Amino acid sequence: MTPPTEIRQALRECAAVTEGIDLEVYQAFGRDPLEPIVGLGDADAPICFFGRDPGREEVRHGQPFIGSGGQIVRRVLYRHLHREEMPDFEAGRALGQHYFWINTVPYKPVGNKAWSMAVKRRFHPLMRQLLVDSWRGRHIVTLGREAFLWFGIDLLRNERQRLEAFWLREDRFTASLDVELQDMQGRSRTFTLHPLPHPSPLNQTWFKRFPALLEARLCQLDGPLKR
Repeated sequence: MTPPTEIRQALRECAAVTEGIDLEVYQAFGRDPLEPIVGLGDADAPICFFGRDPGREEVRHGQPFIGSGGQIVRRVLYRHLHREEMPDFEAGRALGQHYFWINTVPYKPVGNKAWSMAVKRRFHPLMRQLLVDSWRGRHIVTLGREAFLWFGIDLLRNERQRLEAFWLREDRFTASLDVELQDMQGRSRTFTLHPLPHPSPLNQTWFKRFPALLEARLCQLDGPLKR
């Protein structure tokens, strides 16, 4: 599933005025640096995986969550569903078609550094629109602090503080939190966030524990996951 034409065009227009897109990597793979990397999946997908931003492999393949961190997510998900190891890259890619994959900003930044708040705010209404209007699910697994706190952008101060306080809880990777998002036309929906750490080898505190944490989340979500 690709973004609606008007959203895709609006994303391209935002990208055209955004400094810091890794043009060198896009050029290396013959990819258009204005084309958003959004792998929305089925509108009826039971779960959304929400990350920070695409990396080098995502640019190469034109799909989100296909690099090293995304492969960890896909392997755990495959094993949970099929009770066997994911056989190859293509099996993981095919699995992705049944879920909703999205990032805070659908473009790779130079150096894989997190986008500034100004850039995240620029893209926030459009990414919010995709969640509210292009997906009918409710459960969102967020990967890392940046992805989780994205849901507080443009909320009232007390709601932002509620998310910030939740992230400081010791049980944040087992507990869940409801948030309400509104599209640009004023239509609102409630989503349930299930935060996890970012599955990056650089995240030494949580990297080795990530597969077990994700497996536990998937067990919590077995109802919608296997419907």
